[in-house]
Amino acid sequence: MLSTYLPIIICFLAGIGLIIAEVFLPGFGLPGISGIILSIVSIVIAWNAYGSLAGLGMTAVVIAVIGLAVVFMLRSASKGRLSKSGFILKEAETVENGYRAAESGAAVPGMEGVASTVLRPTGIAVFGEERLNVMTNGDFINPGTPVVITATEGAKIVVKRVETNA
Repeated sequence: MLSTYLPIIICFLAGIGLIIAEVFLPGFGLPGISGIILSIVSIVIAWNAYGSLAGLGMTAVVIAVIGLAVVFMLRSASKGRLSKSGFILKEAETVENGYRAAESGAAVPGMEGVASTVLRPTGIAVFGEERLNVMTNGDFINPGTPVVITATEGAKIVVKRVETNA
């Protein structure tokens, strides 16, 4: 009797194991996709071999086990043994540790400067004493060309060539 359930059990356990392994691996790759496929295969085998009620029951079991595994892993990652392992980042990027955010207010729309390097579309421009990384909206601007800041969004500074009336 166990031999009739063996393919379902193997696919189910291997699928759950691969999904759990995917949690600890960067990105979404082969273990996660394989785990999902094996979990679906276990449901399909149960459905075909034992009927729709068994397939629905297997679906409920797969969803419940994956949910419980995620809950226990997150709990362990925050308070349990996993929180003491090397998998969990313990350092914070604080000012006390030497980290700092990009200066806001260093660039203001309307400020004029000069392109220091070729802007194709990114490069460096000088605004007063400040050298800033800037970008254009696709324009190619040669060094020494006057530019004006048109927009700022976080660390992104957008410039365009200053139009001369000649």
